[in-house]
Amino acid sequence: MKTWTVFTAPDKAPVLVPEAFSWGALVFGPLWLAANRCWLMAVLSLVVYVAVGVLAPHWALLVVAIAHGIFGQDIKRITLELRGFHLAHVVAATSGDNALSRLLEYRPELLADAAR
Repeated sequence: MKTWTVFTAPDKAPVLVPEAFSWGALVFGPLWLAANRCWLMAVLSLVVYVAVGVLAPHWALLVVAIAHGIFGQDIKRITLELRGFHLAHVVAATSGDNALSRLLEYRPELLADAAR
């Protein structure tokens, strides 16, 4: 089972973020951050990639990529909090759909909030 953190904001659908290594962030780095609306961190990580690529040995790029994989979901959580979401629940489930259904079973009012 995976653990999912649930972030909510008034009049917005809940956002589930897995507690897991992010293979997408490992492979795509700044692009993955931009796709997840972490704009500032996407730009900063692109700057880091360029700086490390120019100034450091090539194996250092692998270290940066691994750091993206390890901390990608945490960066997503921080960005959600900066956008006004707050940590509401932690759900254990086998998939994101199961986590959402368990959450809505426990808190059905979230479905009404998301529909507005």
